Amino acid sequence: MSARVVLGVSGASGAVLALECARALARAGATSELVLSAMAERTLALEIGAGARDELAGLCQRIHPVTDLGAAIASGSCPVAGMIVAPCSMRSLAAIAQGFDDNLLTRAAGVQLKERRPLVLLAREAPLTLAHLRNMTAATEMGAVILPPVPAFYLRPATVQEIAAQIAARAVDLLRIAPSQARAWNP
Repeated sequence: MSARVVLGVSGASGAVLALECARALARAGATSELVLSAMAERTLALEIGAGARDELAGLCQRIHPVTDLGAAIASGSCPVAGMIVAPCSMRSLAAIAQGFDDNLLTRAAGVQLKERRPLVLLAREAPLTLAHLRNMTAATEMGAVILPPVPAFYLRPATVQEIAAQIAARAVDLLRIAPSQARAWNP
């Protein structure tokens, strides 16, 4: 049986990270449950193109409306292996860190924390304010992993696609659902 994973996509810049995470989850044999914020849909179209949402949806087995707080993934009784939020806006991070479960994305993330399941947040912002740092600390203290999408320069990536694919592979590796996909540093 394949691992069931929630993929949350917020409206932060870095829509390519969502696509690459969905691809990495598919390579890992995971069943992906997708939740897109309203701004995520807009950012996908702006950064990738008009068909990006459909491409992302095609990589996932189920799509949940962000407003559906009655979805199965809003409950701790729903068996999932963890969740990735890619990219994770500072608004979503703040809501997760403060337990403000006002939509399905933040509620599903909160469920991962309360059930002590892996939650990986690809936090996208720079520079960071003290509020951002405090929210990152709060989320980390509750069990989340903050994975800023920082390039692995030691791999000498030639394209943005290579950078995004490596970051996505690291995010999926952190769920520990399949053998490692990320390229390792090898001096």
